[in-house]
Formats: sequence, structure tokens, C-alpha cells
Amino acid sequence: MTYYVYVLANHKNSKLVTYVGYTNNLTKRLYLHNRGKGAKFTRGRKWKIIYTEKYITKKAAISRESYIKKNRKLRNIIKELFRWKKK
Repeated sequence: MTYYVYVLANHKNSKLVTYVGYTNNLTKRLYLHNRGKGAKFTRGRKWKIIYTEKYITKKAAISRESYIKKNRKLRNIIKELFRWKKK
């Protein structure tokens, strides 16, 4: 089975807010986040996937998700890439 680590983004008060997670079905997971069925932090917002990575094992995806969540510098780089792509 294939697993994905993803970064979601949402604009809140002109600030880009991000959320990191993992799943085996990106489309379904984004749908659940946008319907208020995702993590508590994501409820009440409309999210867009701005970054994904693909993994073969669940263990590898969980490990990478944890790394990205803890690494603010990397998350800020991902945010900047997203802002640059939008221009």
C-alpha cells in the first residue's frame, strides 16, 4: 500500500496556516478535513494540499510526518514554495 505525507494550507487573517498529516488516500482525507471530520485543529477551515511526499510503508510516512511537524524551518520553506508558485 502507498502512503502520503501531506501539508495543508489555509489563509487565516492574511496569514498562511499549515497542517501536516499522513494518509493512504489523499482525496478522501482532504474531503474529510474540509467537512470538519479531520483533526480538531483543521475543523472550520477550507484547506488546500500544497505539498505531498509518497512512501511505501506506513512507518516511513509516520516518521516523515513527525519530522516535518517538528521542523519549523522546513515548513516555512514549503510555505514559501507555495507562495512562489501562486505568483
